[in-house]
Amino acid sequence: MGKQARAIVDLSLKDLVKDLNKAYADEWLAFYLYWYMAQTVSGKAYEDMNELLMKIAKEELEHAGEVADMIVKLGGMPVANPMELEKNANAPYMMPPKNTADINRMIRIVTEAEATAIEVYNKIAKKTLGKDNVTYQLVTHILSEEVNHEEMFENLLER
Repeated sequence: MGKQARAIVDLSLKDLVKDLNKAYADEWLAFYLYWYMAQTVSGKAYEDMNELLMKIAKEELEHAGEVADMIVKLGGMPVANPMELEKNANAPYMMPPKNTADINRMIRIVTEAEATAIEVYNKIAKKTLGKDNVTYQLVTHILSEEVNHEEMFENLLER
């Protein structure tokens, strides 16, 4: 964002960057969780779960990139030290199940993670509504994808 674009933002850029950095950290932790479980999943449906988890991992990584880009546009810097990601996140890293064939447990874990992401992006959307239209559009786009992820995994649990 240029000088004028940042000037029309009607809220604290420092606070907004802080909120976005927390979401950025969340996305990296989510990416790693999905990616790790995709690599280690076993059991009857492991091929389908591997494919689904990898697809969502890539989307979470894309979200991290989009959020990082917005942080920079707003004049901030995304968290640089990977050791700081969990400390800066909205929620602690959710450990994958030890039993790599426990697909239902994996689904419950990611459903909970998606619910947290929905809360985070909804909060930022409410904060930016009518005050920062560019950030608002980004977070509502990501919010819609997180809502889809949650629904997808909830539907798998119902089967």
